[in-house]
Amino acid sequence: MADDEGLEDAVDDIVDAITSTSVEDSTVSTVSVQGAQFVVEAGGSGPTLFLLIHGIGMGRRVFADLRAQLSAYGRVWAIDLPGYGEAAEPARTPTLERVADLIAELLESRGEERAVVIGHSMGAQIALELAVRHPSLVSHLVLAGPTVDPAARSVSGQVARLAQDLFVESPRVVVLGLREYLRAGPHLRRKFRAMLVHHPEDVAPAATVPTLVLRGGDDYVSTRRWCEQLVALLPDGRLVEIDGHGHETFIRDAAPAASRILEFTRD
Repeated sequence: MADDEGLEDAVDDIVDAITSTSVEDSTVSTVSVQGAQFVVEAGGSGPTLFLLIHGIGMGRRVFADLRAQLSAYGRVWAIDLPGYGEAAEPARTPTLERVADLIAELLESRGEERAVVIGHSMGAQIALELAVRHPSLVSHLVLAGPTVDPAARSVSGQVARLAQDLFVESPRVVVLGLREYLRAGPHLRRKFRAMLVHHPEDVAPAATVPTLVLRGGDDYVSTRRWCEQLVALLPDGRLVEIDGHGHETFIRDAAPAASRILEFTRD
């Protein structure tokens, strides 16, 4: 076991060196909420809290660049959801609604409220549920590359779109994404199912907080048509596109996304 952990640490060091994902001046803690484990990496300072929620098969490390961009403007939490990254696999794969409730309890246990909640891909679905189920904890909502487009609500549909999207991404994104998918564990299919059975289009009309839908101009997973449909359902939604980016908007050159997020929260 110790040798396995040493090998994993060595691989992490190599991947971080290749992808430049290490972040200085951060603290990492493991937190259990009703038996579910989260890993929280926190940095920055100030009254504003930016909460970053990753997508399917990912983990907190993919947000390193975005964290660096936002930490000058407030505190930033990047989390590993239960069963992702370095967080232990739960006994049962939770629904996205359940994950949102657990995150709410995590925030409340630390006395946090009115966070800027930023979800990417599947994380956008969880962020949306958090804003609807616990609106007092969310000041602004950012849905980046939101899933699941009803036009591709199947494992094969999502995988096909993701594969197409990878053609416009950099090797850095591919290397980092591969590591996180390998870490997602043996139950990735069950996790895909939890993502697919959730219908954000049914939840969006109940989201009363200001919401920014953010997509890369070359994003094949979250199409413009789907994002426009989602914005139309949101009571206070707006759409921003970032040219030259695909689905992994926050992983490759997060500065444009960070700029749009900061402008949105100031508004």
